[in-house]
Amino acid sequence: MSATAVKEALALWGMEGAGASLIATRENQVYRLDHSGKSYALRLHRPGYRTDAELWSELQWMNSAAEGGLRVPAPVTSPSGEFLHKAGGLQADVLTWLSGAPIGRTGGGLNTGNRTGLFFGIGREMARLHSVSDRWTPPKGFSRWSWDRKGLLGANPLWGRFWDNPGLTTEDRSLFLALRSEADAELQQLESTLDFGLIHADLVRENIMADGGKLQLIDFDDSGFGFRLFDLATTLLRNMQEADYPALRAALIAGYLSVRVIDLTALDLFLVLRSATYAGWIITRMDEPGSKGRNQRFIGTARVLARQYLARKGIHK
Repeated sequence: MSATAVKEALALWGMEGAGASLIATRENQVYRLDHSGKSYALRLHRPGYRTDAELWSELQWMNSAAEGGLRVPAPVTSPSGEFLHKAGGLQADVLTWLSGAPIGRTGGGLNTGNRTGLFFGIGREMARLHSVSDRWTPPKGFSRWSWDRKGLLGANPLWGRFWDNPGLTTEDRSLFLALRSEADAELQQLESTLDFGLIHADLVRENIMADGGKLQLIDFDDSGFGFRLFDLATTLLRNMQEADYPALRAALIAGYLSVRVIDLTALDLFLVLRSATYAGWIITRMDEPGSKGRNQRFIGTARVLARQYLARKGIHK
């Protein structure tokens, strides 16, 4: 099916005969296309994961971010003027190709000698994305999911019921249920005052690319509406084990604040909430290679942060 989809996509975008090489198979299949001296990224989307409206909306937002000066993959229109098509029965789109390389991999090192400078830059670009998004008016029909209180802590969170993860012990489940209850109560009090809007929602190392001194943001697959602190928490969570984490955290925040103001009071709340989402996300992926070890790491991180969060409230689990 993939070979057929690639061939059909090349025809739809007027790139017949272009070279196509598979470069990623995460949530989507991503191919590098080389055509007429230029490179592009073809995405074939996982069936049933996103509606056409959601993908169209993602592409509209990415286009607005690129027009606003962010270094992000910009959607390429087909000769018919569309961003999104069906190819081989799969949703397909084509994006501009960004040179450079990810700043690192989860569990590995950071590809820079100036680590605090890197995190200052990440915070700056994150804030620029939020500012550009606030100045943009989404078109009619815009549809993306929402990392709001319901999406994080409702009966069926976007990334799954983390308190039902099959790897939890009885004590873990009690801890996670207490976390859900306390965090929901706190967020209910705060949500009307928190900075909320379009967010990337997955600014981990793999999705931040460096090209010389330029930082580029990729993979908007999980983007949607959400609390802006969620973006900061996502980046921080994946770097908490670094020896210089306090300095990296301070640099990320400083970079963000160099562009726009944000209330950081609830940042630790979003760190524990972000950790919990991963314990929910992996539930439907337990049959994938290496999932058992990843699951225990996700649970372990959420366990530590949940205990710390509840202890600050005088609850000891």
